[in-house]
Amino acid sequence: MKSDPKRALIALEDGTVFAGRAFAGAGEAFGELVFNTSMTGYQEILTDPSYHGQIVTLTYPLIGNYGVNVEDAESARPRAAGLIVGECSRIASNFRHTQTLPHYLAQHRILGVDHVDTRAITLHIRSLGAMKCVMSTVDPDPASLVQKAKDSPGLVGRDLATEVSTDQRLTWTDPGHGFGAPAAAAPPRFRVAALDCGMKINQLRLMARRGCTIEVFPAASTADEILGTRPDGFFISNGPGDPAGVPQIVRTVAEVIATGVPTFGICFGHQLLGQAFGGRTFKLKFGHRGANQPVMDLTTRRVEITSQNHGFAVDLASLPDEVETTHINLNDRTSEGLRHKTLPVFSVQYHPEAAPGPHDAAYLFDRFITLMEQQPRPATRRPA
Repeated sequence: MKSDPKRALIALEDGTVFAGRAFAGAGEAFGELVFNTSMTGYQEILTDPSYHGQIVTLTYPLIGNYGVNVEDAESARPRAAGLIVGECSRIASNFRHTQTLPHYLAQHRILGVDHVDTRAITLHIRSLGAMKCVMSTVDPDPASLVQKAKDSPGLVGRDLATEVSTDQRLTWTDPGHGFGAPAAAAPPRFRVAALDCGMKINQLRLMARRGCTIEVFPAASTADEILGTRPDGFFISNGPGDPAGVPQIVRTVAEVIATGVPTFGICFGHQLLGQAFGGRTFKLKFGHRGANQPVMDLTTRRVEITSQNHGFAVDLASLPDEVETTHINLNDRTSEGLRHKTLPVFSVQYHPEAAPGPHDAAYLFDRFITLMEQQPRPATRRPA
């Protein structure tokens, strides 16, 4: 039987199959099926390298109505393996748009499927957990697709960070525009070594606006290579996959923080620090993905509404006494922030760069600057 180029099937490893229409791209896409509850920000979500290896279901019913533009991208191209939406808008009406969402996805050969009951998909994942998935416009046999989903690699144990990381060192000084910009960008004062495990561009912008020159390192870099630049601070980015699948990166992080360099980790970086401290990580049932996750700062008892994207978490019970839990998720009480009691190191599980998302957590970048200001700067860490 000849397949309909517009018809698409979405098959899960548990045997569940959904039907829809391919509004962009063709062929087959493999990944872990997840959902995101954000109402806006689909371009930032698609270009977030943390979504590498995942097929994203967006719960908001109409997607694509404001199109796509260069400024809102969080990396050079879409990183999600595929996109599922209820309805893709037929027009893009925002004055800033330079492309429509279907054209953007097709240009980068990303399969997009709509006319799907995204509420049913979300309820299924919430009940049974995120699972391996294949979307196809070329194989009309549901049983064949379910088997392909079962045979696909999934995320557990995989090193995906090195697949999305930069392949060469680069320097970033561009403060960019938009959210979080001070009245005038601060002059360069600090050199930050940033480990790129799947970094979002807005993290670099926010540090540059606060007077940082950022040396971006590939995820496979060694501690000697990072410390050889004599950084004033060390930043560990977000990224995709299983943090337990990158023991070599955990070793690098442990060696760098042992020198006393001020360190800030976000999301995957938070998980790497948890392991570098001697803790463990585990896979969440369906992860936290959206722009409205409530998190409590245990020091101030203040609740922040946060943007999140992660499928793994740090096991709080596994952390040593010298590590303090600073933030928790109010929905499931999982780890959202850590601080070492003697080393100048802290991290959060959520995304304070807020693209997309609320502005509640931008102060964390100021905290990183303050940490570098307060920390003695040994000659071995000063720029040449």
